[in-house]
Amino acid sequence: MTGAFRDALAACAVLNLAYADEDGPQACAVFYAPAADGSLVFVSSPSTRHGRALAADPAGVPVAFTVQADDQSWRTLRGVQGRGVCHRLTGIDLDVARKTYAARFPFVADDARLAGALAAAGHWRVRPTWLRLIDNARGFGHKTEWP
Repeated sequence: MTGAFRDALAACAVLNLAYADEDGPQACAVFYAPAADGSLVFVSSPSTRHGRALAADPAGVPVAFTVQADDQSWRTLRGVQGRGVCHRLTGIDLDVARKTYAARFPFVADDARLAGALAAAGHWRVRPTWLRLIDNARGFGHKTEWP
């Protein structure tokens, strides 16, 4: 993954995540942290609709996602579209994810209620398999894809 993708992912905080469950396509928005390996880490309760769907296969569930900042104009719109595999983290991966997420959102540690909720939540990772960077500042509809 190139620096342009990493920069675009680091510039935003909300991941719009699409997945499928027994009722068909679904979507949710989650706060995320980009990890050093290029994956995206987020937290959510395993009891939510998306938590149950994403836990359906421990090896990973296919997902699609978008990331973009709010309040952008058409001329400067920048964001990322992607596909990947999502799974719940355990063991050493969970420890790394907790540190990654805490570094992105340090204010959580200052609020006992938020810190407790975060400790009880599941930590998940999206490992991108395909990305498209949209950057209208380089020309309307300018796209760069990875890989």
